[in-house]
Amino acid sequence: MQDFAPEVQEAVHRVQSYEWTAELVQRARDLGFGSINIDLIYGLPYQSIDGFRRTLELVNQIRPERIAVYSFAFVPWIKAHMKHLPQESLPGPALKLELLASAIDAFTGAGYRAIGMDHFALPEDELSRAVEARTLHRNFMGYTVQSAGDMVAVGISGIGDVQGAFVQNVKKLPEYYAAIDAGRFPVERGYALDADDLVRRHVITQLMCNLHLDISDLEQRFGLRFSEVFATELAELTGPDSPQAHGLVTVTPEAIDVTARGRLFVRNVSMTFDRYLRSRAATEKPVFSRTV
Repeated sequence: MQDFAPEVQEAVHRVQSYEWTAELVQRARDLGFGSINIDLIYGLPYQSIDGFRRTLELVNQIRPERIAVYSFAFVPWIKAHMKHLPQESLPGPALKLELLASAIDAFTGAGYRAIGMDHFALPEDELSRAVEARTLHRNFMGYTVQSAGDMVAVGISGIGDVQGAFVQNVKKLPEYYAAIDAGRFPVERGYALDADDLVRRHVITQLMCNLHLDISDLEQRFGLRFSEVFATELAELTGPDSPQAHGLVTVTPEAIDVTARGRLFVRNVSMTFDRYLRSRAATEKPVFSRTV
């Protein structure tokens, strides 16, 4: 959905009315869909607090079982079409945080439960039940209650996770069809995860999904001493002016827990364990979008 404000929809060329959206959701329910999700985005051109609050009110009227509230990733160096957006109309970091806070207030006030990063679900939804059991998982498509060992991507630019390797399909449709017609996988690139990747993926997944890392379980699962392997990361999490010092996490020998305040910054906490971001820190050219 992104936003119901007409000026925002027109700026991003994504025009759809509240009536059309509500009718579509109702039709899906009539067909038997038991859990419907609506995606919103904050940080889009021309968004304002008043306009976004109106969008939140309308979404609450539809009352989908799940809601995702994503931060707009402005990456014109990756997606060239974004260069045509009116950059002067993009909300700054302070306004983006206010937009996110308004969404949190609106949805938790309407009975939704905050799920991992940027997501909300009604208490009876299976995502909420997975949070209670600390069995929530995440893949390239978002949060899920199923921990699939393999995920095969179909379609252009799709990213698969198969047998310890990431593979991405080609991004152009003619190339995709040409590969299929030739009897080849339409894969453009891939990356095989090493042992350290697997450990770090588990750590980051647990923090992003369940806001909790059981250190003893990790050590038994991978046969390592957490304090030795992640000495640098632990120092960053617990030192002066650290996430723990600011009340974002609680670190003990048994576990790392993201606090209620830290939930807003769980991406930043998790980034501490990303060795690839650490190695890119010295480069000047941006690769990823900002967290806020």
